[in-house]
Amino acid sequence: MGKIKDIFNKYFGNFAYFYHFLGNKIFISVGLSILVGVLDGFGLAMFLPLLQMIDSRAGEVDTEQMGNLSFLVEGLKTYGVELNLQTVLLIMLSFFTLKGIMKFLEGFYKVVLQQRFIRQIRFSNISLLSGYSYTEFVNSDSGKIQNTFSGEVDRVNQAYQAYFKAYQYGVMVFVYMSFALMANAQFAIFVAIGGILTNALFNVFYKKSKQLSKKFTNRTHSFQGLLIQMVANFKYLKASGLIHEFGQKLKKSIGGIELVQRRLGTLAAALVAIREPLVILVVVVVILVQVNLFGQSLGLIILSLLFFYRALNFLMSVQNYWNTFLSVSGSLYNMTEFSEELERHQERSGTRPFGRFEHEIELKDLDFSYDNTQVLRNVSLRIRKNETVALVGESGSGKTTLMNVLSGLLQVNRGTILIDGVELQAYDVRSFQRRIGYITQEPVIFNDTVFNNITFWDEPTEKNIARFYKALRMASIYDFVMSLPEKEHAPLGNNGIMVSGGQKQRLSIARELYKEVDFLFMDEATSALDSETEKSIQENIEQLRGKYTIIIIAHRLSTVRDADRIVYLKNGMVENEGSFDALKETSNRFKRMVEMNNL
Repeated sequence: MGKIKDIFNKYFGNFAYFYHFLGNKIFISVGLSILVGVLDGFGLAMFLPLLQMIDSRAGEVDTEQMGNLSFLVEGLKTYGVELNLQTVLLIMLSFFTLKGIMKFLEGFYKVVLQQRFIRQIRFSNISLLSGYSYTEFVNSDSGKIQNTFSGEVDRVNQAYQAYFKAYQYGVMVFVYMSFALMANAQFAIFVAIGGILTNALFNVFYKKSKQLSKKFTNRTHSFQGLLIQMVANFKYLKASGLIHEFGQKLKKSIGGIELVQRRLGTLAAALVAIREPLVILVVVVVILVQVNLFGQSLGLIILSLLFFYRALNFLMSVQNYWNTFLSVSGSLYNMTEFSEELERHQERSGTRPFGRFEHEIELKDLDFSYDNTQVLRNVSLRIRKNETVALVGESGSGKTTLMNVLSGLLQVNRGTILIDGVELQAYDVRSFQRRIGYITQEPVIFNDTVFNNITFWDEPTEKNIARFYKALRMASIYDFVMSLPEKEHAPLGNNGIMVSGGQKQRLSIARELYKEVDFLFMDEATSALDSETEKSIQENIEQLRGKYTIIIIAHRLSTVRDADRIVYLKNGMVENEGSFDALKETSNRFKRMVEMNNL
């Protein structure tokens, strides 16, 4: 059974990949190709009786000269069709007209299938990435993800087109070979043997193309990774004068990609250059052998040659498209591996829909580890509805990890998270996360208008516009937005370059409030701001206290001084908790933090 599977994967693995997305529609496309070939073959077969009529004074047709294709003429006679110049020409025209109609249907259907294939790949990968485990995502290669979603999809599309062109033309080769065998079996067999011998030479090219294709994909991943880093760290690279050195790394990477592309192009050019001379060499040798050694009639050879020339043209196209497929097959293998990797690491989630947060979150004996490094140890905690809880502690104490666990981004190794008495794992995590407003140190601003940033591209209905203005007021950013020349339609630029850090933070808060959330998670939300802006945002947060369940991580204790409760973490454990003043009395470490913050 294992051997059969290996054979299938070796010879039909790519077909199975395409079939996964397109199903039986593939066979409809193949059927249309066969119809085109058969109708074309029938039309070509009528050339021989036409030639016989021209050469014969009596205008008679010798069916024996048509070999096994004589059934066409005999069939027409059976139905009372009188073969003369006019009827033969009309029959030829009918066959080629039907062929044209089938060719149009074949081409149209091919476009439909191609669009469906690419759409299915894009949709499938977007769904898989949306469900990708956050733990796996942070360890993944961002360059590979970027490249696979952009350039690799285009190359997979090329692979699809080349693969099915090769298959389609392979079908045509089979059809014309069948006609050639019916017309003159001996001639057809000799030419086929010659074609098989020349194909051994092409296999050398195919193998090299396949190797270079994989190398091209890997180098493109590397380039995309460097490009992402350059864009993400542009400010630092520019300010530190290192941007030109980093640019040289990008240029060197481009040079490596171009080298592989040049080698692939050279192989393709060589294939095109030698293919036709080899084909003609085979035909010339076989004709000489047939006429001089076997005394074959040129009439039968010419008819068979008509079909064979068609077959050989398509065989050349098969070889050309197959080499094209192999030159981009690395992208196909990469796409397969990428999809399988995403599928293997889909986040686990329950099915129970999460409604509204009513009472409390309870954590019981939580442990969490990254690989072999334990980050949280035996954490137990209760957070009541509309309570403001601050997580404080030294760097590496587990604050962000605990927030990521609470938001459902990370799944614990041991312990229980109860929300209103129900385990978090029982809920559909997406329905729970829709009730969370998440605000980070670097606010997320999209390159679009204020309205689209806040509403996340909601329709500008009367109800949504009212919600939008309410969110702006609650985030204390309404006056600023109204002062802009284009107001809510003002563009914010790439990563919010058109506004200040404090304004970006308020816009980020407004987006979360527009969502009508139950929780506000703030991870170092003010640490990158100056003291005056931080104080303004702090006042903003104070206005929201008691209306939402707020969980804050902060190094600056001034931000969390008025929190209902402060939880002090040490080495992944809850060392102490209480109000700001109570914790100063009971925790020496927290007291030292307060003194260092001059509070």
